[in-house]
Amino acid sequence: MHRSTVERRLKDAHQRLARARIELAVLDEQFVVVSDIADDTRLKALVAETPIASREHDEASRHAAAMGRTREALLASITELEQRQNELLDRLVVGPS
Repeated sequence: MHRSTVERRLKDAHQRLARARIELAVLDEQFVVVSDIADDTRLKALVAETPIASREHDEASRHAAAMGRTREALLASITELEQRQNELLDRLVVGPS
């Protein structure tokens, strides 16, 4: 692979990694809020013992769980991008194998 191709792919991987890290930071902030809401609705459901409070808790819990799955997928994507970036850096420094 030509050096210019490796450099272009490395630049692309770096940009995607930077965007993913920013997205993770935003998602982490949102996840804290959603998790707090789920905890609050759990307490409300325990105290109120009403079907409405129970449904609110179920909905908030599902939302928090979905956000957690999204976060895990994003972390996996970041790990893959870091690995790809390292491979490209190795190619750039060491040269083609």
